[in-house]
Amino acid sequence: MIQPSGFVGRTQPSQHSAAASEKLSVCGIPRREGKLNAKGGNALSNDLVIKNARLINEGTLIEGDLAIESGRIAQIGGTLSATKEIDADGSWLVPGMIDDQVHFREPGFEHKGNIATESRAAIAGGITSYMEMPNCNPQTTNAEALQRKCDRAAEHSLANYGFYLGATNDNLEDIKSLDPTSACGIKVFMGASTGNMLVDDPDTLNGIFASAPTLIATHCENTPMILANEARAREQFGDDVPFSEHANIRSADVCFASSSFAVDLAKTHDARLHVLHLTTAREMELFTPGPVETKKITAEACVHHLFCNDSWYATRGADVKCNPSIKRSSDQEALLAAVAEDRIDVIATDHAPHTMEEKAQSYFDAPAGLPLVQHALLTLIEHVKNGVISIEKVVQKTSHAPAKLFDVSHRGYLREGYWADLVIIDPDRNTVVNDEPIHAKCGWSPFKDLTFRSRITHTLVNGELVYDDGKLSSDSAALALAYDR
Repeated sequence: MIQPSGFVGRTQPSQHSAAASEKLSVCGIPRREGKLNAKGGNALSNDLVIKNARLINEGTLIEGDLAIESGRIAQIGGTLSATKEIDADGSWLVPGMIDDQVHFREPGFEHKGNIATESRAAIAGGITSYMEMPNCNPQTTNAEALQRKCDRAAEHSLANYGFYLGATNDNLEDIKSLDPTSACGIKVFMGASTGNMLVDDPDTLNGIFASAPTLIATHCENTPMILANEARAREQFGDDVPFSEHANIRSADVCFASSSFAVDLAKTHDARLHVLHLTTAREMELFTPGPVETKKITAEACVHHLFCNDSWYATRGADVKCNPSIKRSSDQEALLAAVAEDRIDVIATDHAPHTMEEKAQSYFDAPAGLPLVQHALLTLIEHVKNGVISIEKVVQKTSHAPAKLFDVSHRGYLREGYWADLVIIDPDRNTVVNDEPIHAKCGWSPFKDLTFRSRITHTLVNGELVYDDGKLSSDSAALALAYDR
């Protein structure tokens, strides 16, 4: 078991000195950055060392210590000392996960979740930065709504934050005028899902792909095909459609028809496209293996599509209803193979909470979406335990690749001078889901009754200890994400 050694209290990240250069964040909020010293830390020191760790970074594993000064990584390797220490006792030390797809439900749906509750669940799961989606109420479809979300996060978020600008059939001018440093990307729902933001006007889609000033992230499902499949299911089952039909209603053909269309649009307009939450073996032919920095068209898979398959519907029902749907075991295996060969570039969560009462309804009334941030990394480590992928690959897909893909400044790596967004994982200590508090506001997990064979023991955000073996800090060290664009 990991035991903190001499860790006393916590301090806020240092403010700018008059001599320090000021860099504006994604939301126009002044960042709290000091001047780097020769070691790569800041001029002011917090003097924290993580000792006896196995540091996993950029495909390597080394044993040693890591020092933090004023929120940044000051020194890596060797035997270091400080007045405050955390003894990792041989556990893994990794850069925090950057989750490029979450729905924290604020504003408009705070009965399901909010920035405060869901960011705390994320921190408990080793997610130190997130990128949040626009299908809230009001929708995040212009610069003013984007700023309002940033203001909320600055007040309430425990994890670092960024936000997408949402596309609609009639906000093309807002998209064209977007400051590319003010949002992580532009989200286009090319299939109807929660929030009714379907973009299906051909002129608008061509306009977005031709002129988007930043990355385009797409939800790809063909809505007319879904509606036809729903009609067939009603003919067969009436209103009592079994949840196992979800994989047939939102089928592989439904996904491929839309994702292939998005890829064609991107190629036609030479656009920067990132296709979210891919679920099928067939879709893998649309993407090429290789390093993320060499691609203009990239692919994401989500933890639940990698961990679950259609056999889960029999016992979990609405708890695993999500869009796109969880599909066959052969699709699950193809996605895992695509991760291993770098055809899938990023792994995310698509965290999307709903209340237990909402989920208790029949098929057509139960909403789609799962709370996932608290256990996302643990599901991936199960694949490591099973010899399917390596822990180095997990770090690549959850930290390094999203940082590269979204041009995130000074995060996603264990590098001197980078922000100290860090997670300690004990690979030999179990996490029993039923024994742990669920920090998402909805209060439930699709992984109820499971035991994961690893445990997240510590999470640090900007050098501040915000999660300590089950205990969450009540304070925030979070900052808005900045983008080097």
